[in-house]
Amino acid sequence: MQTERPFVMSIAGYDPSGGAGLLADIKTFEQLKVQGLGVCTVMTLQTESQCLSLNWQPLDEILSAIDFLMKNYHVEALKIGVVKDAQFLNEIIKTIKINNSEAKIVWDPVLKSTSEFSFFDLNTIYELENVLKQIDLITPNYNEYKVLKENHLFEESKNSCSVLMKGGHREDKLGTDILIQNGKEIFINPIDTTSDFYPKHGSGCVLSSAIASHLAFGKNLEEACRNGKLYIEKFLTSNPTLLGFHY
Repeated sequence: MQTERPFVMSIAGYDPSGGAGLLADIKTFEQLKVQGLGVCTVMTLQTESQCLSLNWQPLDEILSAIDFLMKNYHVEALKIGVVKDAQFLNEIIKTIKINNSEAKIVWDPVLKSTSEFSFFDLNTIYELENVLKQIDLITPNYNEYKVLKENHLFEESKNSCSVLMKGGHREDKLGTDILIQNGKEIFINPIDTTSDFYPKHGSGCVLSSAIASHLAFGKNLEEACRNGKLYIEKFLTSNPTLLGFHY
């Protein structure tokens, strides 16, 4: 078994356009010199601009795949993408922890696609409180953060996970991400101030998988988020279309 690159796993959806989900994560992993593994949570029929259908994979098959891979590879970090509901996520986390309690976990809480196709069952959102305590970082956009905060999931007394609130959907401080860690806010401002940024399908997937990659190399959370910011800015400036290029 090769040991030059740390193993990082994506547990996410399959997007046949290649712009988001597993395929986007694997592209990111390859560019950042980690060895990518993938487990599919949902099969979708979509392009970069519309999602027509989704078919959730059986939970027991997902858990078996995670268990099998983690028993054969020492996974340093995992990125979790679209999941069906809180129980779905909880079972995934439990399987990860059984195999490697030290693995870093990043969850990109995709509640809706950019084209407004719903993924996560919001009726189960109140069940996330205990799940979030077992995750190192979640990466909601501004709108997702508001939904989660409205359900009192980020109160300091609850010892919840760290949060990277992405700045791409807000009117003020556009492009500035805020890392909330141990009650402290760390502002991560845009690094490239000269190039044009273009909206991209799957940008949240790419950012979270980039952060997971840097965590696998032993970077602390702030360093990983800042390095992830560097990667996503190159992705957002790569071309004017909704499908970005990876460098």
